[in-house]
Amino acid sequence: MDKFDRIYAIHKLLSNARLPVNKTIIEQELECSHATVERIIKEMRLYLGAPILYDRKANGYSYTKDTDTHYELPGLWFNASELYSLLASYQLLSDVEPGLLESHIGPLKEKVEALLKTKSMQKGDLALRVRILSMAARKPNPKHFSIVATALLTRKQVELTYHGREKDKTTQRIVSPQRLIHYRDNWYLDAWCHHRNGLRNFALERIKKSGLLESAAIDIANDELEKHYATAYGIFAGKPNQKAVLKFHRSVAKWVAEERWHPQQKGQFGLDGSYELEIPYRDARELTMDILKYGADVEVLAPEKLRQAIKQKLADAIHQYN
Repeated sequence: MDKFDRIYAIHKLLSNARLPVNKTIIEQELECSHATVERIIKEMRLYLGAPILYDRKANGYSYTKDTDTHYELPGLWFNASELYSLLASYQLLSDVEPGLLESHIGPLKEKVEALLKTKSMQKGDLALRVRILSMAARKPNPKHFSIVATALLTRKQVELTYHGREKDKTTQRIVSPQRLIHYRDNWYLDAWCHHRNGLRNFALERIKKSGLLESAAIDIANDELEKHYATAYGIFAGKPNQKAVLKFHRSVAKWVAEERWHPQQKGQFGLDGSYELEIPYRDARELTMDILKYGADVEVLAPEKLRQAIKQKLADAIHQYN
């Protein structure tokens, strides 16, 4: 934990506490010594103007309560996840079209804007300086999204006319919605398909027609949902039954080693500086796309079927330029 993180941690502790926070608690939270805590608090007082008081009786620290406004750290003091959450919320609220909730969304947007605002920045300026970009987002039909979301929350079945991308085929389905998933900037529905008598995943933008039914939805236990969906690679469901072994060239090895492709992945560096990554999977479609983006910097060592599939994809790509 560096100095920035420790200042931020102390600020959160003191801001959320009604009573002085004991020194021992601060040392435990920051995982540092008594001397380090005192030094950081001294620097916060001196350089950041933090009104921190020491309570001898409680042997702890607190922000002074006699100020007109609640003390905030000067400048932008968000960590990466908080900044992303705030900006993502702001962007989503800004993109909402006027509707029934306009009177509620307006004040909510202003509250998020106030959180993003600092003394040195004008209203909304941060949203112009930091951007969250969406790639290959496919917008679902608002009507179908509303029907699916209503069915999900009211625990009703829904009838779908669905066009599958892989087989380029349209089918009629009756499903029991289980969860909505926002993944790689697109919306998906995890549902029990009564036609296939099993759990399936549906891309919301591929729904052509939808209708809410009166029949109660079947509820699948969360443990079963996690077992079916969370262990697979990417958005595709099913218990993994294969293991991909990928060897990345040393030029990209250290970057790939920092990436999380799958919760159960295993990786190790080779003597030549390369990086070998093992990934469990069942459906190779999304994995294939992720492998291909590394081009000549990756080689599929196993299984042979996946190796040949990647080899054929690369050969087809070369053929396009002949």
